[in-house]
Amino acid sequence: MLVKNDLITPFRIDVAPEVLTDLKQRLKSTRWSYQVQGTHWEAGTDLSYLRELVGYWQDTYDWRAHEAALNRFAHFKTDVDNIGVHFVHERGKGPNPFPLILTHGYPDSFYRFTKLIPMLTDPESFGGRAEDSFDVVVPDLPGYGFSDRPREIGTMFRVNDLWRG
Repeated sequence: MLVKNDLITPFRIDVAPEVLTDLKQRLKSTRWSYQVQGTHWEAGTDLSYLRELVGYWQDTYDWRAHEAALNRFAHFKTDVDNIGVHFVHERGKGPNPFPLILTHGYPDSFYRFTKLIPMLTDPESFGGRAEDSFDVVVPDLPGYGFSDRPREIGTMFRVNDLWRG
């Protein structure tokens, strides 16, 4: 990574309460489309499924519990080629961990790898050998997760250059 001034700062996921309140209000104000009678998924998303999903996000999903679970990872932000990049960096627990970068696709985020990271950093806890551990770095691509939005056209096409350094 082309880290500007080697400035890496700790990062904590802490979504403002007003953002979550706004999300709940938007979900409550959803203007529902119609569904052709007798269809389910043949003509797009099944409306009853979508209503159930939105209801879950509005009334049941516990953002703060999930936020706390995500914050168990070591999060950081840095400037990579003038783009603020969020990344998780978990150190391996073995005697000589090998560095590994996991990169998600579009659209996605570091979250895709949250179940895998502990297996890679601490393979012994999952029936593997400690000497097979990795130091895992999982950056969010620009515009996704907690990374900044790109400011110029073409940023998404040069991610390999950003990570290569």
